[in-house]
Amino acid sequence: MTKRLTEVAKKAGVSEATVSRVLNGRDGVSEATRTAVLTALDVLGYERPTKLRGERARLVGLVLPELQNPIFPALAEVVTGTLAQRGYTPALCARTIGGVSEMDYVEMLLDHQVSGVIFAGGSYALADARHDHYRRLTDRGLPVVLVNAGVDELAFPRVSTDDAVAVEQAYGHLRSLGHERIGMVLGPEGHVPSRRKLDAMIRAAGWDEADAECVERSSFSMEGARVAATKLVERGVTGIICASDVLALGTIRAARRLGRSVPADVSVVGFDDSAFMTCTDPPLTTVRQPIETMGQAAVDLLVTQIEGAGVLHDELLFEPELVVRGSTAPAPGR
Repeated sequence: MTKRLTEVAKKAGVSEATVSRVLNGRDGVSEATRTAVLTALDVLGYERPTKLRGERARLVGLVLPELQNPIFPALAEVVTGTLAQRGYTPALCARTIGGVSEMDYVEMLLDHQVSGVIFAGGSYALADARHDHYRRLTDRGLPVVLVNAGVDELAFPRVSTDDAVAVEQAYGHLRSLGHERIGMVLGPEGHVPSRRKLDAMIRAAGWDEADAECVERSSFSMEGARVAATKLVERGVTGIICASDVLALGTIRAARRLGRSVPADVSVVGFDDSAFMTCTDPPLTTVRQPIETMGQAAVDLLVTQIEGAGVLHDELLFEPELVVRGSTAPAPGR
């Protein structure tokens, strides 16, 4: 007990006596101090006293699929900083291969009486994945915001990059360089943002069933992209639009292993504009997601719900920006 008091007091920046008064429900403690003590208790993983368990902490979960893709740490930086400015303590939950699942993280966050959860890149974006844990949040009435497109039956507010505009920008850029044989490396079949990108490409390029060979699917890894892109390059594709920067880097690797030069023989466009894309060889042409604006909007939507105000369960679409660098050039022979 003494160790717990010491740790909580240090975390909350108050005295052990103040922590004791809060835990025993005594008077003489301001609401701000009381909230700080309870939040420290939650963050350190200690159970609240029984009489205090019904109260939610000013703790907000941020659930990410990974931290290897630089776009997710970038989003985490924006969201955690904005939450702190609004008086909330962020709890970062990043999944790893063979580690804690998204479903398990949801259970942990519910056990800690969080005030709300922001998800990015979760199984909500996969049409064929299980979504039971999201419905648990709905049943609890817990505020939730999703970053980027998800399946329609989950009625949560969403903050998304406009995938259609992203593809229009990338396709228009490659066409302006004279590329006629343009392909795509996308995420898995059931990945909703990839579906949207494909639909936009069909509209922009006027594709029909015969153009199906211009699309390859991959896991969101460089290794998976290398396999997918190899097939496209061998079919004579000279311009490739990818569903992420990681896929684009795998595509560049595939072209080089086939003895092709990027961008002289094959032009590659990524999606995200995550960190270090200016430092790749060549620097990557990509479509930039407005991560800072989207992260702030996600926090605003969540806090509005936490404070009891209603929000529209619609999707806010943010316009991306094409950033032209060295991985695209005129089509061979131009």
